[in-house]
Amino acid sequence: MLSCVKAEHLKLKRTFTKKLVWLAPIVAMLLSAVLMAGQYFQGDSYNWWYAMLLPGSISLICAGVIQMDMKKLSYRAVLGLPFDPSEIWLGKIGICIWLLFISCAVLFAGVTLGGFLFGSSISLAQNAGASLILFVTVLWQIPLCLFLTDRLGMFAAILLNLAANVGFMAGTATTALWWIPYSIPARLMCPVIKVLPNGLNVPENDPLLNTNVILPGILISFTLFVVMSALTALCFRNREAK
Repeated sequence: MLSCVKAEHLKLKRTFTKKLVWLAPIVAMLLSAVLMAGQYFQGDSYNWWYAMLLPGSISLICAGVIQMDMKKLSYRAVLGLPFDPSEIWLGKIGICIWLLFISCAVLFAGVTLGGFLFGSSISLAQNAGASLILFVTVLWQIPLCLFLTDRLGMFAAILLNLAANVGFMAGTATTALWWIPYSIPARLMCPVIKVLPNGLNVPENDPLLNTNVILPGILISFTLFVVMSALTALCFRNREAK
């Protein structure tokens, strides 16, 4: 599978998809710096990130990876390789994971630096924890977005994933239904960086500060990632070039 990941990486050379990896977190931090600089910079950067820029960049990265094979050759090139199609699919998931990790690392570095420039509102440990938790809790969206792009097309996949992220985050992240996968990243940020989905600070002694949701949220998200990866790989195994 590693060779498939390397091949996917080479395909993305000099593409907008690779630029998006560092561009998206920078845009999140610029929005925070312009609109909410000062002591709110760090928390607001994360709020812009998980509310809009992170789900948007995942959708676009997955669309870019799929479009490289679909646009001209309709998978004829990759399905003719001496690899099991499911291994090729897992390679696509693997490169998306790597690109997502780089994006989260860029945000972590930028938010850390911003703490020195604008004043720190979250500790280094909170910063690292938030980046890692967001990375893990959105992994399941990678196989989903790849599958949606493959079956429905790029624009439908992006719109569906963005709408679900925004809708569930606004509607259920701070309710008893926080365990719905789309709501988990925003809900877990409440006790980790003490910021609500609307960007405001969580009030002191608020039940949303309870850290008991962190482990279940991570386990739900990671289990869903494994299941989604296996199911979508199985579907791609039966994919035929058009």
